[in-house]
Amino acid sequence: MDRADLLLLLDAYESRHGVESRHGVESRRGAESRHGAEPRHGVAWGRGDESRTIDRIRRLVDRYPNCFDRDCFPGHITASAWIVSRESRSVLLTHHRKLDRWLQLGGHTDGEADVLAAALREAEEESGLRDFRALPLASGPTILDVDVHLIPARGDEPAHEHHDIRFLLEVSEAQTIQRQESESKDVQWFLGDGIAGRFEEESLARMAHKAAVWLAQDPVGPP
Repeated sequence: MDRADLLLLLDAYESRHGVESRHGVESRRGAESRHGAEPRHGVAWGRGDESRTIDRIRRLVDRYPNCFDRDCFPGHITASAWIVSRESRSVLLTHHRKLDRWLQLGGHTDGEADVLAAALREAEEESGLRDFRALPLASGPTILDVDVHLIPARGDEPAHEHHDIRFLLEVSEAQTIQRQESESKDVQWFLGDGIAGRFEEESLARMAHKAAVWLAQDPVGPP
């Protein structure tokens, strides 16, 4: 995978989110109660937000050949995952040590242009769990969500942006979590029901809603 492949994944993502069909609306509403996504509680996100975020990521990828490196400024590509239990559909989150917030697992791609491979690697390293599977199973890499957010300056590192590419992963929770103590204060499974209200993070709420829609489909995937 290279920059051109990432741009193709973004094109496919934008095509799916360009217009929310009536079927998509009904699927989302029905899925919220079944797969842990509460009503939106005023969280606002939609076509305009998605398009602006995708455009920002495209500009970064187009302009910076080293966009996958952590020393690419003013920002770089990162990869993360919304992780659900294969058995219970609980959600795995990490209490990030530096940011002091509960977040999805993920991090720098460190030069890896295959963003799904980077998300899988980060999931394994940060949790100690093994045998992750990307959903949907029957297709190639499929983006669940995208986000651009500011990282504050720290030490010699200037403030910069993380252009985050997010995937849906599943793994068995019948394993012992072994967190990276240098990166995380804790890694825990949470019941999917109540994620949005519990953490009051717009980004987590958005991923919870999107994952709920995917998990409501048979087979699992975007409607």
